[in-house]
Amino acid sequence: MTDRITTHAPGRTAPPAQAPTGRAPRCLKVLRAGKHGAARLVCFPHAGGAANAFVPLSAALPDDIEVLAVQYPGRQERRAEPCAEGIGALADEIAGALAERRDRPLHLLGHSMGALTAFETARRLAEHGAAVRLFASAARPPSHDWGERDLDACTDGEIVEELRRLGGVPEPLLRDEETVREVLRLLRSDHRPLRHYDCPADAVLTIPVTVLVGDSDPKNTVGQVRGWADHTSAESSVEVLAGGHFALLERQSGAAPLLVDRIRGDRAPL
Repeated sequence: MTDRITTHAPGRTAPPAQAPTGRAPRCLKVLRAGKHGAARLVCFPHAGGAANAFVPLSAALPDDIEVLAVQYPGRQERRAEPCAEGIGALADEIAGALAERRDRPLHLLGHSMGALTAFETARRLAEHGAAVRLFASAARPPSHDWGERDLDACTDGEIVEELRRLGGVPEPLLRDEETVREVLRLLRSDHRPLRHYDCPADAVLTIPVTVLVGDSDPKNTVGQVRGWADHTSAESSVEVLAGGHFALLERQSGAAPLLVDRIRGDRAPL
């Protein structure tokens, strides 16, 4: 598939979020319980990240979109569980949890490493026809070499400097020893399956793929993310946000209105 590229300016935010309600499997957290008939958006965190990274984004979405966030093992309320050994293992668990939740249109949104996990989850859900669209944020195509460093061979200081370069972790937290220790533990654990992930070039979804990339992302360029078009037989587009590697999670990036437009568009009758 060929793709198109669109640049987005910041837009107005949607109404504030309601308090999270409802119950979900241990790998899923309900950030916004959508009203009856709402579409469902499932958010997959980046390496070292947790479900609560998507709380601000959830708050910027309207109540006709239910928002769930994936909680990987090894962090927060799942801290006692060992971190996943592979992207496939994560996708197996999440797909199993989502397979029975087919009461509304399902959209998957993965950020950085989460884009690969969302892609693999979509592959597993394909037989159920469950997913409607994949949003891949700040991520190169699954069959491409991401050029990730071996964090087990990096010093703590080197990783902290890379975190500063990418943004996403406030500076006060990077100066807190306990917080840094936990972030480094999760980053190293998550990067092992990321570095060993191997996707065949002919792995193809049948749903549209919308790729999101920040215009000042230090890790990914528009040219580097365009290859997602090779992994779907449906429409593919690249949407350029205002911001860096974490533009998806930044209030003024224009991400929330874009997501609303695509999700509502998928629900509209042809």
